[in-house]
Amino acid sequence: MLSNLILLPWLGILVLAFVPSRNTDLIRKIGAGTAALCFVLSLQLWVLFDNQAVGFQFVEVKTWMFPVYFGIDGISLFFVLLTTFLIFLCIIATWESIQTHVKAYMMAFLVMGSFLVCVFTVLDLLFFYIFFESVLIPMFLMIGIWGSRARKGRAAYLFFFYTLLGSLFMLLAILTIAFETGTTDYQVLLTTTWSESRQIFLWVAFFASFAVKVPMVPFHIWLPEAHVEAPTAGSVMLAGVLLKLGTYGFIRFSIPLFPEASAYFTPFMFTMSVIAIVYTSLTTLRQGDLKKIIAYSSVAHMGFVTLGLFTGNVVGLEGAMMIMLSHGWVSSALFLCVGVLYDRYHTRLVKYYQGLTQAMPLFAIVFTFFSMANLGFPGTSSFAGEFMSLAGAFEANVTVAILAAIGTVLGAAYSVWLCNRVLFGPLQTEVLSGYSDLVRREAAVFAPLIFMTLWMGIYPEVFLQPIHHSILYLCS
Repeated sequence: MLSNLILLPWLGILVLAFVPSRNTDLIRKIGAGTAALCFVLSLQLWVLFDNQAVGFQFVEVKTWMFPVYFGIDGISLFFVLLTTFLIFLCIIATWESIQTHVKAYMMAFLVMGSFLVCVFTVLDLLFFYIFFESVLIPMFLMIGIWGSRARKGRAAYLFFFYTLLGSLFMLLAILTIAFETGTTDYQVLLTTTWSESRQIFLWVAFFASFAVKVPMVPFHIWLPEAHVEAPTAGSVMLAGVLLKLGTYGFIRFSIPLFPEASAYFTPFMFTMSVIAIVYTSLTTLRQGDLKKIIAYSSVAHMGFVTLGLFTGNVVGLEGAMMIMLSHGWVSSALFLCVGVLYDRYHTRLVKYYQGLTQAMPLFAIVFTFFSMANLGFPGTSSFAGEFMSLAGAFEANVTVAILAAIGTVLGAAYSVWLCNRVLFGPLQTEVLSGYSDLVRREAAVFAPLIFMTLWMGIYPEVFLQPIHHSILYLCS
């Protein structure tokens, strides 16, 4: 099943290669159809997943240079689902807005989907690194080719080199592990122990890579620039999935492989997380670009994730997982909202927007809903995740939990301010014209995101059950 999920996008790419570039309608249909099939296959993984089992399921072995195992557990299951779901939504959401190099655009998305599934399912450190870095290539092309402004080339190179440089330290650590143990098989390495000094060295090397990907303050400089210059679908994938690669790396590799080093660096991670939550929330309040506001708020939410990951208790770790999934729905939806406005009015500056409720009531409802979800309103997915993360932090360190809770107040401040500024007041008819509400296709894109946000917020147990045993094993 995992092989089919990984290879199906490449089959779609092969078919697209024989379609003339001028036949854009057929290219879009093939791309969307391939992405839809991948999503259906990932749903089948969820249906057949055994919530009570401990360890990896659907394990497959591929012999390349040496045997490489693929499999999923409760931690990686929903990341695979999130990837396939957002790839499909992005293709539908940008059905009409992308008019140049449509074939290359569809191919880039399918390649990215295949590489991301590999990242979340491969059980080998070396191949994890290969796929981890391979994801940079389609995203680099997406920002550089389909970006919206003149600075897109600079943003693409900044994103590529900044994240690649951090990952070189992880490669050094992986080679060290391979030379000392003779293997990079993840399941074998789980039974391997290192001295505390060696764990600290390896943990720091992995941290350099994952901290840039999250990104943690002060390694976040590349993110706002990349978001502003990327096309709408690129921002959705960047916020919805690519930011999770760093936190996934922490929970998959840093914590279980180097437990003593993780405990040693817990105070450091708590400090960095609190700084990220408070500092970037304050920075968000000063932004005038819609995409930068959502980008900086994403850094703050990832601060809650890293806080929960290093609490060392089940509640905190499960809360971190819930925030990662919730952020995948909510932040993606907010970037899609910005894309709706940009497609109509070709500006992302907040000062040009006012009173949209009068002309775009359906959009106003959607934007208000996801703004409330972004601040962690009760009944939404963000509330469940942030509450559990803070509860886990309170159990680990009361002072840290209180300081982090300030971020929830600041999150409410910038979310409510943004809603009020964009949706209410007199219409800016002297600046903007030709108001039009959501079309049917756009409403269909937002509907499943609204459903998932409410489902996870009202009944999170459905998502916690597959995760629970994997988290218990991690904490044991």
